[in-house]
Amino acid sequence: MGITSTLYTGISGINVNSQATSVVSNNLANSSTVGFKASYTTFEDVFYSSISTGSGGDQVGNGAGVASVNTDYTQGSYEDSSTATNVALNGDGYFVVYDPDLGTTYYTRAGNFDFDKDGYLVDPYGNQVQGWEVENGSASGALTTIQLDQSQSPPNATSEVFVSMNLNSQSTDNAVTTNPYTSEFELYDGTDDPPLDDSRYSYSSTITIYDENGTSHDLTYYMDPVDVDADGNIVWEYVVSCNPEEDMRSFGGTDLNTTSAAGMLMTGTLTFDSEGQLISQTAYTLTDSPVSSDPKDLDNWVLADFSDAGLTEVNANFTGSTSGQDISIDFGMTNTGSTIGDGWTTTSGVTTLGDITSATSYSDLPTFNSSSLTTGATTSYSDSSSATYSTTQDGYSTGSLLSVSVDENGIISGNYSNSQTIELYQLALADFTNKEGLVANGSNLFTSTTESGQAIIGTAGTGGFGSVVSNALESSNVDLASEMTRLIIIQAAYQANSKVVTTADTLLQTAINLKR
Repeated sequence: MGITSTLYTGISGINVNSQATSVVSNNLANSSTVGFKASYTTFEDVFYSSISTGSGGDQVGNGAGVASVNTDYTQGSYEDSSTATNVALNGDGYFVVYDPDLGTTYYTRAGNFDFDKDGYLVDPYGNQVQGWEVENGSASGALTTIQLDQSQSPPNATSEVFVSMNLNSQSTDNAVTTNPYTSEFELYDGTDDPPLDDSRYSYSSTITIYDENGTSHDLTYYMDPVDVDADGNIVWEYVVSCNPEEDMRSFGGTDLNTTSAAGMLMTGTLTFDSEGQLISQTAYTLTDSPVSSDPKDLDNWVLADFSDAGLTEVNANFTGSTSGQDISIDFGMTNTGSTIGDGWTTTSGVTTLGDITSATSYSDLPTFNSSSLTTGATTSYSDSSSATYSTTQDGYSTGSLLSVSVDENGIISGNYSNSQTIELYQLALADFTNKEGLVANGSNLFTSTTESGQAIIGTAGTGGFGSVVSNALESSNVDLASEMTRLIIIQAAYQANSKVVTTADTLLQTAINLKR
């Protein structure tokens, strides 16, 4: 060992602190980089030289080297974003992106994603975000590139209509004919405009429904009271109809929209007790087995079928299709015994509108086998005017894509102009047994190696993966205060090692001057 070796020892100290300075400077340069993970340098001593001393053999070190440059994978804080596809991870995991040009898969914590002109969800460098298509409410199939090519939400034909009304029990009967329970039916004429003059009913309410092509149609309820029974029960007639010109049903080979029954879908009665609560309902629809060619023949109108939910059902046709569309009409009463027989109790033998002409009171009318009322069922109170309180129906038209949203499970949903939200994709996440084995490639991207192990692919909120936070980005986890402190320490160490070099140089000069 000599003075020369001391020079090399000092230089090694200068070198390792120079590299440490580079690491700190890179951290500081990326203190505002989305998803950046800070690094730190660890040093190690290098080989030792053996020397002889008075106590025997000893060792003298020969400087320092860089043992490793480690990455700090702790989570950074969040910063808000106005873009729904800017996402962050709360917990473990990496987003998976694919470079279509190089065929390389990368992993990143930087979720600053957006859709390109071709509908691909990409990072700022054009790498395509990976995930699974969502079908029937669950992610399935192989991992794929996320691409929004579904610019429209398909229409849905109305299959159920609910209406909650109050029918003023003090209203007068405006449609008196020979039989009080069929007056509205008999006065209805689909060839007139309107089919029922407003002087012949007490109240009407119109609801918009949709056919299988997404076209809207008006469904109108015409309501008129029947004289109060002796026992105080209140009975209302009703007719449910559509625009006669839009009625594409046929009857006995004749287009129904050319007849007086055009547009009439259902007719029947609602019975309320003296307190105004709905206690019974009848419903009649046009038969599939005509007894005559006249669709207004009372015997051609039979008790309605029931849906699986126990609601009276009618088959409408707005498109000319062979099967039409079944629509359940819900006033708030459900037939809990609809699976027994045909669902109706007809002790008086009143099964058609023709039979109803023999009914003299409410007790002669058919009833549900058994029934229950839902919240908001139609009522008939005297202290409130006739009004519609709420209506719902399950159909909708075609919708165009307005926006997308991402939930905590990484589900990407499309929000459409028809008020529908459709789950489209689920983001894929990756994790590794040894994160330190990942290789940083710049642009916030990592690749796996044999040291990191193969990527474990999963979804947010499962198997140890974190949750997804939308409208947010993960900030750099660089701690400026720590980095500046580390920089001060490195600077002091660098200066100290430079002093070793200058001291060794002075000693060499002294040795050289011995020859003079």
